Amino acid sequence: MATLKDISTELGLSVATVSRALNGFPEVGARTRARVQEAATRLGYRPNRSAQRLATGRSGVVGMIVKLRADMSADQTFFDVLTTLTAELAARDLDLVLSVDQGNDPVAPYERMLERDLLDGFVLNAPVPNDPRPGFLRARGVPFVMHGQAHAAPDYAFFGIDNRAVCADAVELLASLGHARIALINGEARFAFAEDREQGFRAAMAVEGLAVPDGFVAGGAPTESTGYTQALAWLSGRAGPRPTAILCATTPVAQGVLRAARDLGLSMPGDLSVIAHDDALPGIRPAHFNPALTVTHAPLRDACAPLAQMLVDHLNGAPPARLQTVNRAGLIVRASTGPVPKGEERPWQTP
Repeated sequence: MATLKDISTELGLSVATVSRALNGFPEVGARTRARVQEAATRLGYRPNRSAQRLATGRSGVVGMIVKLRADMSADQTFFDVLTTLTAELAARDLDLVLSVDQGNDPVAPYERMLERDLLDGFVLNAPVPNDPRPGFLRARGVPFVMHGQAHAAPDYAFFGIDNRAVCADAVELLASLGHARIALINGEARFAFAEDREQGFRAAMAVEGLAVPDGFVAGGAPTESTGYTQALAWLSGRAGPRPTAILCATTPVAQGVLRAARDLGLSMPGDLSVIAHDDALPGIRPAHFNPALTVTHAPLRDACAPLAQMLVDHLNGAPPARLQTVNRAGLIVRASTGPVPKGEERPWQTP
């Protein structure tokens, strides 16, 4: 295995310069840093973590804390994102330590990990409204990045999607097809993304001049069972006129909606149009649904590389205001959406 001296000999640089280049010191020029990093890769150099920490004050280790859930072992999305994020951090010479939060105090596990003085920073996930974690970490000067955002104007580094636009784009498409009675099966209300999506849904309906009937917004776990139970209640007509279109927080929820509609003898999109948000879950292919599912599309794993790079940049001194990205989900129109059923047109629409 190569050493710092091997790299310095190879490039004709001092060992001190090579060390500073590999550890991100700003006084080393970009061209020199690139030469040193290329040589380190080519020669198979691996840093000594103990020596690195003595030189830089960094451990090369970052943490992520997740809330313990009963269904965690069956959540393929969680493991897909976790493995992708771990790989992206490793490619940037950072190791990820995972801890599980089993308590009711959201900052306690962060405090416990910080007491051990092992971590350079954190990746935060699953933000909630008025999330106390960013303020806790900022007050202690601990670098972190968040997947998503807890409110509209955060002052911390984050990468997420425009969740208001997720619902707004779906409503705009359905309204253009003549739909007026549009319902939303949202995510769990405790999460910030669900609050944003409901706000986006209601605002878009108002822009289109459409009312949101009482009971036409529901939420729950992102499962097929949630979609089936809620759709069955709406589509049976027992609670009043049924929706002609349903927006779903996830593709599993949409699977439940489609199954409920079929059980009631409804056709899609003839009697009902369905749109879901697709995070590209492992083993679920919306294009292969029957009918093929219209989606707003933003794979969760696509956030891993930007989050890893943002954390590296933050550790190297980049201010949080320069490390904020909001992407707009794509809209993929397929066979599950179509014109409103005859007789259900918007009042001003010509049949």
